[in-house]
Amino acid sequence: MKTDFMVIGRLRNSDNIKKLVTGIQSKGYSCYSFLDKPVAQEAANLSWNEQANFLESHLDFWNDPNHREVFEVDMEHLRNTNILILLLPAGTASHMEAGVAYGLGKKIILIGEAEKPETLYLMFETRYLTIESFLDSI
Repeated sequence: MKTDFMVIGRLRNSDNIKKLVTGIQSKGYSCYSFLDKPVAQEAANLSWNEQANFLESHLDFWNDPNHREVFEVDMEHLRNTNILILLLPAGTASHMEAGVAYGLGKKIILIGEAEKPETLYLMFETRYLTIESFLDSI
């Protein structure tokens, strides 16, 4: 299913991700985020921080079916979104997803302040310092 936006970021930044997704949807756009479903069925009743801990507890992530499913779902949504938003702070996986989106020719937007100068942040042609400033622009 095609979506207008996909929001990525750090699992432990779930409150701000939810705020951004809700704001996008309130403007009439479709939006996917990894918070749309738990990281595993057995973790469904855990907080997002606890779900992050659950995933991180599986050291053999190469062979973990939960990691595989999260990967496949995220990649499917990445292929089927028009615009990807990276909300900082974000972890390594989110930055990798942004690189994939850039390679797929997707428009990518950065929200937040980068911790340090990195040349690859230049792939974001559109940047906003705050969620509010982005939402005001759409």
